[in-house]
Amino acid sequence: MQPIDAAAVQEALNRLANRDVYIHLETTNGAYAAHHNEGFFSAGAFIRNARIRFTRGKITGLGPYRIGLKLDIGWVYAEGLTHWEWTKEEQLLLAGHDYEGKLAVALELSGKPFA
Repeated sequence: MQPIDAAAVQEALNRLANRDVYIHLETTNGAYAAHHNEGFFSAGAFIRNARIRFTRGKITGLGPYRIGLKLDIGWVYAEGLTHWEWTKEEQLLLAGHDYEGKLAVALELSGKPFA
């Protein structure tokens, strides 16, 4: 993965718009963080291989970045994104790493289900 190039990510979002895609979206602040610090509140979310169709995708911010995907009856939103990759399988992979380099958020879109 490389640091986000907002214009290139926007082009990738435009290519994936208005077609069925599979989404992987997760947030984490460390699944076992509470085991190391009892005062630390751990929270996260995870969804994988849900099929969506978005009519508009938009990247905003100056870094870390935010991405919103407009669905017919709602939105998908991810923030804190710092890195990206467009794969030869035409998958858009985005990740947000904290200041220690640990994964905090992942947003991935693909025309085929993720393994």
